[in-house]
Amino acid sequence: MTTQVVAPPLAYGPPISLEAASRVAEAARAHAQANGWAMVIAVTDAGGHLVLLLRMDHAAHGSVEVAQRKAATAAAFKRTTKGFEETLATGGATLRLLSMHNAILMDGGVPLIENGKLIGAIGVSGMHPTQDGQTAEAGARVVNG
Repeated sequence: MTTQVVAPPLAYGPPISLEAASRVAEAARAHAQANGWAMVIAVTDAGGHLVLLLRMDHAAHGSVEVAQRKAATAAAFKRTTKGFEETLATGGATLRLLSMHNAILMDGGVPLIENGKLIGAIGVSGMHPTQDGQTAEAGARVVNG
């Protein structure tokens, strides 16, 4: 019999400060701007509540809600939204994932972890989900290292 190793649950930390959220959003904005991408960047606390929203010039209005929901999904489930997208792409747990009304199942949402604790999340929308994910990761590195 194979023993499965399970990681300990990720604990909640203090909520992300406005100052830290601003640094995260600015790093994501700089990445998007360097690539010529018009994006919406949302930073939430660990409960998925909006702390900061940045909509770059010419970003689609529809991306505002999507970015917020990507961040909220990453915070609620304590994992990147890319994992959900990959699971769907491989046909795994499709019905269960598709029935989740409170989740965005595409790349672009990343939890923010400081000192091993979840303090918030970043969600990015505006381009292809892969580009959204790259931009979210660029922002998350400010906190996640």
